[in-house]
Amino acid sequence: MTRRQWIANLMLLGAALAWGSTFVPCKIAAAYLGTFFFNGLRFLLGGLFVLAMAGRRLRGLSRQEVGGGALAGLVLFAGAASQQAGLAFTTAGKAGFITGLYVVLVPLLLTLFWRQRSGWNVWAASLLAATGLFLLSAEGRLSLAPGDSLVLVSAALYALHVILIGRWVGRMEPLRLASAQYLACGLLSLTVGLALESPSWEALRPVGWTVPYTAVFSVVVGYTLQMLGQREAPPTVAAVILSLESVFAALFGGLFLRERLAPVQWTGGGLMLVGMVLAQAPVRRPSWPRPSSRPAYRESPARRTPE
Repeated sequence: MTRRQWIANLMLLGAALAWGSTFVPCKIAAAYLGTFFFNGLRFLLGGLFVLAMAGRRLRGLSRQEVGGGALAGLVLFAGAASQQAGLAFTTAGKAGFITGLYVVLVPLLLTLFWRQRSGWNVWAASLLAATGLFLLSAEGRLSLAPGDSLVLVSAALYALHVILIGRWVGRMEPLRLASAQYLACGLLSLTVGLALESPSWEALRPVGWTVPYTAVFSVVVGYTLQMLGQREAPPTVAAVILSLESVFAALFGGLFLRERLAPVQWTGGGLMLVGMVLAQAPVRRPSWPRPSSRPAYRESPARRTPE
């Protein structure tokens, strides 16, 4: 492995760390702020940061980029709302593990709806992940906690979001597409929040820090590091490293919220991690592609972190 590849992997690890750390502030905000109002504030702020990063690249914004960003923002809106609502009823650590299932769900959705064949490793990974989810959430009982169910829905929506971005990113400028989707998600979330939740600025005051923190680390830092890292790292390597956000979410939940998982739950989380890695393992040994032959970016950060 070359020095550039090592640096790329460290960037991806930094993105996973940034996303994993946002589960704690999202969990804290869920106790004070409405789901849509909180998401609206942080996605709008994150979108403005990305707009500032884009700068002159925004010139010549096409209809395709606006339309693609709007559709991606709609899916992101639904995924972020499901995840944030679920965090009110489950722990940050469990939510992190369940959200990481998008790594397994992406190839499954491609097989079922886009007729892209998946290898045996994907189906084996799905079985491991489902078993792990059963142990983590239900703790061996034939039930699934309501909050975990909502987070599982968000994982499926994030998987759809990954697929959409993957199909468009080669034809659109990444920062333009990211700006459009974050602003669309933020405006839609804030509109619904103001209409349905009757938000109070007094409620925002004790947890106001969670908005800029999640906007910066979930959107700006996570997106930038992932984009730079995937210029060098193959998609399979990148997906495995990024899935470590679930481990960081559990660690931060235990450190700052004193969340504790039972041994059977740690076993379930471990099975899910093994499934995530197995789902991205190549069936045949691939050659390392040339950097110039790969798209610079595959997915935006908001889809994987609790946003």
